[in-house]
Amino acid sequence: MTYTVEKIGGTSMTAFDAVLDNIMLRPAPEDRYNRVFVVSAYGGMTDALLECKKTGKPGVYQLIAKRDEGWQAALDLVQQRMLLVNETIFADSMNRLRADKFIQSRIAEAKNCISNIFETCQYGQFTLRHYLPQVREFLSSIGEAHSAYNTALKLKNVGLNARFVDLSGWNDEKTQLLDDNIRDAFADIDVSKELPIVTGYASCKKGLMSTYDRGYSEITFSRIASITNADVAIIHKEYHLSSADPRMVGVEKVLPIGQTNYDVADQLASLGMEAIHPNAAAGLRESGIELQIKNTFEPGHKGTVISGSYQPSANKIEIIAGKEKVFALHLFDQAIVGKVDNVSYELMEIIADERVDLIGKEMNANSITYYLGGNTESLNKVLYKAEKKHPSAEIKGRMVALISVIGSQIDTNKALAQGVRSLMNADITPLALHSSMRNVNVQFVVSDNEYQGAICALHDEFFDADSKTDSKSKVA
Repeated sequence: MTYTVEKIGGTSMTAFDAVLDNIMLRPAPEDRYNRVFVVSAYGGMTDALLECKKTGKPGVYQLIAKRDEGWQAALDLVQQRMLLVNETIFADSMNRLRADKFIQSRIAEAKNCISNIFETCQYGQFTLRHYLPQVREFLSSIGEAHSAYNTALKLKNVGLNARFVDLSGWNDEKTQLLDDNIRDAFADIDVSKELPIVTGYASCKKGLMSTYDRGYSEITFSRIASITNADVAIIHKEYHLSSADPRMVGVEKVLPIGQTNYDVADQLASLGMEAIHPNAAAGLRESGIELQIKNTFEPGHKGTVISGSYQPSANKIEIIAGKEKVFALHLFDQAIVGKVDNVSYELMEIIADERVDLIGKEMNANSITYYLGGNTESLNKVLYKAEKKHPSAEIKGRMVALISVIGSQIDTNKALAQGVRSLMNADITPLALHSSMRNVNVQFVVSDNEYQGAICALHDEFFDADSKTDSKSKVA
């Protein structure tokens, strides 16, 4: 039988009945094993525990980092939300009581641990900053432990031999390497007779959050697939990997990609539109494992298969992807001719220190532009430090949007010309254009307020209207 390792995203987990019917119980009873499920926290839980990924709104962790006494009340609110989730999942009072006790115990232990840290840091030899990475790690783990425990308990209720596999290291006396943690956890599991439900967060010496930030669950998923020799890796999302964001151009217009390669997946990751975290993709690619992206709400659709060997026909545009609210940091100084590399190194140090995302870069003889992602506070610090470091330079910052036309093998010159024409016809003037020798993507920089219009114009240009209308595959 085919052995699969499958990951379920947070938004899908929130629609748990659909996950149960469309994924867990969809195969015939004899085919429900030989699968491993790695689950994310329910939608919004990790945001509440850390900070909102999109808006930066502080969660429990950020309040702790700022020594805000409201962190305990915020953690209590997270617990209330988790108990409400339990109420919707478990109709049986005994099973709900078990689920409630599990998460109440975790949160009580977390609250006690954090309180002890604050008490310790009252002494001069100890600083809160030293403990914050570990606090962020174990707060992250709570959301995945909650969803994984509930899923295993629910599956046992319906007759499956499910096992809750907690990789969080919550009660472990020592940490170990990620791969060793996974190997130990799976050493006595027979996937032909058991259905492992695994936490998306995994404990490891370097810290999964510290290393990969919010992409950690995909790293766990990828390493399990590689270490246990999966035949196929599957990610279940609330949407198809499609020709564009259906929320931008309309559900009726987009098409599932169907098939592509890891090169395209990497381009999407650079824009924050992660089909899969690039480090996770690298592990699957090196292990020769195909990745399938499926729509939770269309279980009969095969979705999109990503492989290392896929070679498409030439000049096939596969997706229009973009990122809005990108900070363009532009430095111009005629005195840096011949010294651009030195200036670039200094700016990169500033960018790294503030832990903002480097999305793109362009340079010529006397100017450099960096395209950055991050919260407003960190981006303003980058601008301030750059101005202080180079007081004689003309330095500007503005919000823009980056949009890429991507395909496994495209004619970049033709795509660039078509793209410019379509944008100009829509009364959108690009601020910058980028093309590369890799023949995978071309990129257009536009004003931030023109983002959606540019996405729609490019999608209309590169995807034939008739083929969209005739397609029977619609995005849920």
